[in-house]
This record gives sequence, C-alpha cells and structure tokens, in this order.
Amino acid sequence: MAKPKSPSEGTSGSGRALPPGRLPYGPPVAIVDIGSNSVRLVVYEGLSRAPTPMFNEKELCALGRSVAVTGRLSEDSMAKAFAALRRFRALADAMGVGRMFVLATAAARDAANGQEFIAEAERLCRTEIQLLSGKREARLSALGVVSGFFKPDGIVGDLGGGSLELISVSKARLSDGATFPLGGIRLQDVSEQSIKKADRITRDALDDARELEKLKDRTFYAVGGTWRALAHMHMVQKNYPLHVLHGYTIPAKEALEFCRLVRRVDPETLPGINVVSSERRPLLAYGAVVLEHILRIGKPREVVLSSLGVREGLLYELLDDDGRREDPLISSARDLGYLRARAPRHGDDLVEWTDRLFRSVDIDETVEERRWRHAACHLADIGWRAHPDYRGEQSLDTIAHGSFAGVDHFGRAYMALAIFYRHMGLLDDEASPRIRELASTRILDRARTLGAAMRVAYLVSAAVADVLPRAPLTLKRDVLTLRLPTELGELASDRLRNRLNKLGKLLARPTAIETI
Repeated sequence: MAKPKSPSEGTSGSGRALPPGRLPYGPPVAIVDIGSNSVRLVVYEGLSRAPTPMFNEKELCALGRSVAVTGRLSEDSMAKAFAALRRFRALADAMGVGRMFVLATAAARDAANGQEFIAEAERLCRTEIQLLSGKREARLSALGVVSGFFKPDGIVGDLGGGSLELISVSKARLSDGATFPLGGIRLQDVSEQSIKKADRITRDALDDARELEKLKDRTFYAVGGTWRALAHMHMVQKNYPLHVLHGYTIPAKEALEFCRLVRRVDPETLPGINVVSSERRPLLAYGAVVLEHILRIGKPREVVLSSLGVREGLLYELLDDDGRREDPLISSARDLGYLRARAPRHGDDLVEWTDRLFRSVDIDETVEERRWRHAACHLADIGWRAHPDYRGEQSLDTIAHGSFAGVDHFGRAYMALAIFYRHMGLLDDEASPRIRELASTRILDRARTLGAAMRVAYLVSAAVADVLPRAPLTLKRDVLTLRLPTELGELASDRLRNRLNKLGKLLARPTAIETI
C-alpha cells in the first residue's frame, strides 16, 4: 500500500475535497452483514491495512429465530431486515460510499425461503449479496484475526446466532475450518430454552471436532457479539483498567469458571450485566455453554477477544500482497501521526534515531517491544495542539483507547506511557495509575527510557523532519554522546544538557554534547 498522500490530494467518493480529518485512501467502503441475530452496516474510511470505521450501526432482526424449528425465516424478522437494509442503503449513498459489500450467513443459508429473502435484499441494496458457506465464513473470520493481531497462533471461533465456525490460524496460514449448528439463537430454539439440553447438544456436536484437537496450549480467539458481551461483563467484574475489548485476554481456567457461573445463575443477577443490551442477555448462557465445551475439550492457554471478524477479513482479502504484508500497528500509528503530527515524516526520523540509540546502548528488546517503540515514534506528536499541561494526559488517553490493531493491552500501556513521559517528564505520580496497572517493571522502564530519549530529540529537532539524522545520539567510548553538526551547535543549551543527563541516569551512562 502506498503511504497517504498529502491532504490536498485526497477526494471523497463524490469527488469533493476530502475533509482535513480524513485519510486519502479513496472513497469509503461499506459492508452490510446479514447475520442470524443482527443486520449491521459498517462504513470504513477506505481500503487500507488498518481500516477505521466511520459509521457502525445494527438492527437486531433475529432472522435466525425459529429457522431450526420451522425451516423458514419468519415474516416479521424479514420485514425488520428489509427496513434496515433500505435505511442502510440510503446512509451509504449519503456518505458517498464507493463500494458496498453485502454478506449473508447461517440464517439465509439454512432457511427454505432463504433465496427469496436474498432476492429482495439484493433489490433493496442494489448489489449482489454473497451468501457465505460455513467454510467461507470461517475463513473470513480467521482473516479478520490475521488482520487484527501480530502473528496470531491458535484457533478462531466465531459464534453467531445460527452457527459456530472454528478454524486454525498460524500467522497467515489457515486450515480448512469447520462449521457447527451451535449459534446462540439456534441453540435456544432447538433446546426449547433448556440450558441442560443445550449442554448435551453442544457436547455431542463438539466432542469429535478436529479443529479443537489443535487448540491445546494455544490461544482461542473469540469472535462474535455474545462472546464480546461475556468478556465485557468479565472486564467490569474484574475492574479491569482498560475498557478495550480487542485483545482482552482471559486465562483459560478463569474463563472456564466464568462460563460455568454465567450458565448457572439468572443473568440479571450477574455483576456487570448492565453493560449488555437487554436483547443480548437471553443468549449469554448459550454462548457460555459453547465456550465452556471448547475450553474443556481444546484446553487452550488463554481466550483472547477479537473485535475484528468476517467484515475485516473481507477487507484484508481485498488488499494486494504488499498491503497484507504491512504491520497493522505501524500502519495505524502512521495514519494517526499523518493526521495529527506537525511533521509526519519526523516519525520516520525518530524511528531511525531511536533504533541507533537503542542498538548503541545495547537495550534488550523483544520483537514486540521494538514494534511498540516504532509505533510510539509515529504517535509522539499527536498531542501538540493541546495545552502544554495536558498534552501528556490527552496523548495517553488517545493511545490507550485508540482504534489500533496488532497490539495487545501491554503494548498500549507501553506506547501511552512513553508519550506521556515525553510530554510531562519522568513523573510517575502524574501518569494514569490505571494504565500503569497494566505495565510490568520492564515495560515501565522501557517506556521511561523512550520518553526520556524523545525529550532530547524534540529539543534538537523542534518536530521538524530531516534534523535528527544529522544529530545522532550514541555511545562514544562508553559516554552517551549527542553529536551536533556545526550549524546546530547553538542548540547545546543547559535545558538540552539537563534532559540528556536524565536519560543518561536511566541508562547508567555519563553524557556529553559534541559539536562536529
């Protein structure tokens, strides 16, 4: 994928000049997902490695209700879905959408009158509808996880209203996948609202599931609204410091205990039930039953929530090879830096400058930590328009809660704290105590070191591109030395020396400024 063009070059889908807050990735792309429980419209800013939703709305139409019993979509559910589709088409037209994709899954796939429904839906949407097979749905769900995680390894499970898809993923390699008639609405119907009967149906369906044989000691990636609702409740119950569902991780044993609690008691008595919509609550116990059996049979190490699934998998599939190879975290960090930094190219300079520094002083970094540092360099200047007293706080909040893919919650803490320290100095008592709860001693040390290095860099460059490459900071005979070219020699102020000395203390090195 090409880097974003300058804002003056971008246009919207209607040919009008692109608003300053938008990235020039072409016209918006819309996906309508006709599921067994909900019909949803998501309009993305454009086709990119880290697509950002501009608009996201759903209607709970319960198309899958009674399909397992009667074999047909009900007239009432179809009427609700058609009303939603008419409105979604009008919204997409008003937003200047360039391409609109419509996907239909288990309910339309399994119903005797599914083709009649599809024909009318195509007329309303004015586009062909892709009726996904179970394996195709599993593949797109897995690609959604590939698009949203760094080198994922495990089993992806997508629980909808009508079916469950399971598929193995290792980096970008996928198995064939399998589909099971275990969606929340379907289970509720065929079990006649008996949790005990739903338990038996689920056990019989999954006991010989080959995909679960590949899950032991790996990660189970949970996709789907009911599992997101369960995770949200768990997050509230734990008083977790970061309310971002994507990447939320629950140890397998703890997830199993939580599932058993949810299926055993009245949902209205559960802690955190208020974060779940009233329409979703009756399905919680069925989602818990399915997850419990997956954990019991597969014995994974952990459950990780994915907010990205079939829709994002389709967008990922539409990218060219170069686009798919991009790192989603770096791509999204570059995009935000492009929109908000004074000089976006300065982020590239900062990446190279800190690369050289960290190599020189032999800082031990994992592959993940290096990615976090690079992303933080692109995000380092996004808060410059705020009042100086609040730049650190606003940047921390934006990064910790931003729409980033390819990063876990520990990485969010690293990046957010590093940029906080870059603005506010190494003042731990002023940094968010909730975000610091996520940071290990190692992460705090790396974030403080990066923040301190950035404080030196910005005094040298003033956020102007092409300055830092001329002013390297490296070890010279075991002294941390900032080398300034003659034309930048006047920058060697007491303030710069003070910041350099603070960095030197963190690295246990004497410091010096040298004019060359």
